[in-house]
Amino acid sequence: MSKTSSSSTAIGATASPPPRPRAGRPPSMPAPRASILAEAARLFADSGYENSAMADVAARLGMSKAAIYHYFRTKQDIYDAIIIETLDGLGRAVGDAVAAAEGPAERLRAFMLAHARYFEANHSAFVAMLVGYSGMSPVYRDDAAQLRDDYERLLRRLIAEGVAQRVFRDIDQAATGRAILSMLNWMARWYKPGQGQDAESVAAGYYDLLLGGLRRPAP
Repeated sequence: MSKTSSSSTAIGATASPPPRPRAGRPPSMPAPRASILAEAARLFADSGYENSAMADVAARLGMSKAAIYHYFRTKQDIYDAIIIETLDGLGRAVGDAVAAAEGPAERLRAFMLAHARYFEANHSAFVAMLVGYSGMSPVYRDDAAQLRDDYERLLRRLIAEGVAQRVFRDIDQAATGRAILSMLNWMARWYKPGQGQDAESVAAGYYDLLLGGLRRPAP
């Protein structure tokens, strides 16, 4: 959900300022709704939801608040949309990766790495979602919970398949699923894109730790 950049101007040419949006009219930019969500996610992640205002989002995008109101009535509506679209996109991306893998171990690895890739590509939205999830409006809370529960069920099913096929040992599947999601989701608290390992490499390390444990094999 990245903000769409404008076309570059030749060196030495004088760029004409972009037209100011008319009050109440949609902003004249490609994919304005996605741009609003992406910029709001960055703002919420940087400053916190409570410290952000519609005027701040508008200023970052160079548009009027009235233009944003064409798509979202309130700041809460923007926040709810960020969460719903992030959860929906995560489920689709990870589901596709899992479907392309073969065998319980490889499907679990595909789940974890696809989660990490989507997280890194949508870092600000993840931070905004995981820090303030309980702040959703009631009208969308059930939808978000359904997307979250479907995602957790996919992971538990992968673990159950591994246990049934004797690839994984007999473990508490719900607790193991929560542990895996905790490791992946906690990255939102400390991970910074572009600093150190990429998120997929971190998830690959988590996977190796889960499968192999800490103890060195006996000689």
